[in-house]
Amino acid sequence: MNYIVTSNHIHLLVIDSDKDVIPKSIQLIAGRTAQEFNQRKKRKGAFWEDRYHATAVQTDKHLMRCLVYIDLNMVRANVVRHPSQWPFSGYNEIQNSPQRYALIDQKALIKMCGASDIEQLRDDHKIWVEEVGNRTNAIRNPVWSESIAIGNETFVKEIKERLGYKARGRTIVENEDNFMLREPQNPYKAVFNPKK
Repeated sequence: MNYIVTSNHIHLLVIDSDKDVIPKSIQLIAGRTAQEFNQRKKRKGAFWEDRYHATAVQTDKHLMRCLVYIDLNMVRANVVRHPSQWPFSGYNEIQNSPQRYALIDQKALIKMCGASDIEQLRDDHKIWVEEVGNRTNAIRNPVWSESIAIGNETFVKEIKERLGYKARGRTIVENEDNFMLREPQNPYKAVFNPKK
């Protein structure tokens, strides 16, 4: 659906048709990246320090907001002024379909965004990016980086129920026109010991 690759992390927006698709994909990506990097640098160990964070997104306006949030990642980092200037992202692939090696399923994206064809999707996508980039100055939004699910109240309650015991301690929070399933926020406690 969408992606961006940076020097220290990636964002992927995927359709999860099977509960194991995301963990297995991330495991494959992390493993192959570490292998390649370690061979080139003659080192050992993991490439990325932290585990991945997944957020379930309802397929409506929330999906479009997530799409744009990913597109504006390098703008928020002050690396580029516009997402079209970052070559390792889905923005340019959506706006200009590559002849080979496409990563985005544009037919699925057209359907999920409610567009009639690729031209409408491109026009809408360009407008969404410009509106958000101009309105919020592309600031980081914890809605996307700290939520486990985002959508309407029914969607978020369903995700919490499907998570079962894994959702224990997680709360549903309303924010503007979103509902989010959030991790409990613990105060930062630095624990320094000989092992760290």
